[in-house]
Amino acid sequence: MKKVMRMSPILIFFFFLSPMLMQSRADQDFDVRQHLSTVSRYGVMKNVAPSSFIPSKIPDGCNPIHLNLIARHGTRSPTKKRMRELERLALHIKELIRDVEKKRSSLEKLPAWLREWESPWKGKLKGGELVSKGEEELYQLGKRIRERFPGLFSDEYHPDVYPIKATQVPRASASAVAFGMGLFSERGGLGPGKHRAFAVTSESRASDIKLRFFDCCESYKSFRKNHEPAVDKLKEPILDEITSALTKKFQLNFTRQDTSSLWFLCKQEASLLDITDQACGLFSPDEVALLEWADDLEVFILKGYGTSLNYRMGVPLLKDVIQSMEEAIKAKEENLVPGSYEKARLRFAHAETVVPFSCLLGLFLEGSEFQRIQKEQPLELPPKPPKKRNWRGSTVAPFGGNNMLVLYSCPANSSSEYFVQVLHNEHPIPVPGCNQSDICPFEVFKERIATPHMRHDYNTLCSIKPEEQKQKPVITTTRASS
Repeated sequence: MKKVMRMSPILIFFFFLSPMLMQSRADQDFDVRQHLSTVSRYGVMKNVAPSSFIPSKIPDGCNPIHLNLIARHGTRSPTKKRMRELERLALHIKELIRDVEKKRSSLEKLPAWLREWESPWKGKLKGGELVSKGEEELYQLGKRIRERFPGLFSDEYHPDVYPIKATQVPRASASAVAFGMGLFSERGGLGPGKHRAFAVTSESRASDIKLRFFDCCESYKSFRKNHEPAVDKLKEPILDEITSALTKKFQLNFTRQDTSSLWFLCKQEASLLDITDQACGLFSPDEVALLEWADDLEVFILKGYGTSLNYRMGVPLLKDVIQSMEEAIKAKEENLVPGSYEKARLRFAHAETVVPFSCLLGLFLEGSEFQRIQKEQPLELPPKPPKKRNWRGSTVAPFGGNNMLVLYSCPANSSSEYFVQVLHNEHPIPVPGCNQSDICPFEVFKERIATPHMRHDYNTLCSIKPEEQKQKPVITTTRASS
């Protein structure tokens, strides 16, 4: 007769408790500030790099001769429109609480902070400006770039050697100024920081097709206007599911709009104020993951790989990048004296600039998607949590997010004399067109990545044709793979 193994009561207790403890630890490790899509702060996200990717080694004898930077502005305050939304939210929550009190129901489950909550931006007349955290992000980025590439930034400052360009939007130009103060700190004689004056130039919003191509492209504006309602519809099931959970949990009759506004409040509190236990505390980590995914879908469809127009309208910027590299190669081969040619082209713009440019480079794709993009074949939407995905707004374009293309001269290399290294948020990143390497021979970079896009003409792409007024996004359903 076989003996029956009996577990002691203590072992049984720990057997059932251990999954709960593991879940508790997972919840404690969860940092909501890393899950705010494009509202994530650069200081939180800049060290989040692909863990499995091993960067290529820069070949011996190679030296950087030119740098292209395309950066998003730093952390900013909410816009005036969104501040009014939060004020409306505060009024509606007060109404919901009064309704519960009239019915003599319990408010016991309602968080104490929410009972008297007022928007931190109540009564503020202006919005959308760069905040002090955003200034610091760009200032420190400038300092780190100079430390990382000392040879590139050893020349005396001149606007033709280090041109700094920004869009004609105050938060972008303020970001450029903060960056320049870091880049050229202790290089002048102004004040205790020994700062020096430098130029930031901007083109008119109406004609800036390099940094605000999205604002000058009529066919894109038409596409976006036609598809924003469909994107909202796509997000509704997530919002409805979470609204139902919030209503049940707190016994307040929340609407879908309330949930959307509370999620927006969570993002603003966590990113701007480092408050993660108020609005963000209303949502579980699983709910945050779903809300983040819904935001990421919007970025994917309306700014990213959703349709080729989204990124191919960025061709003028790509052409500008390639031209700057070719000029740097020419200066190198003609042995021009330092100070007589450009060594870095530094640009400051918006998520609507950085996201399409990342797509032009083919970043954040999976499997065979790069080949499909080159042939303008449809992509599937990023997979729904808990499945993993490469496309996350918090890494693609957080506040201060950036792409850097560093051109190296490698005179001793037998295969190619010039290489391009691609950095995203200061980290080497795999580039599908370069066989998943972060380093590419310049001619290969041009042929495989730039040329397929550069055959498209901006004016042709952006002029509205009647039959294209209702063009559909180049997407299908969510990916089945993890």
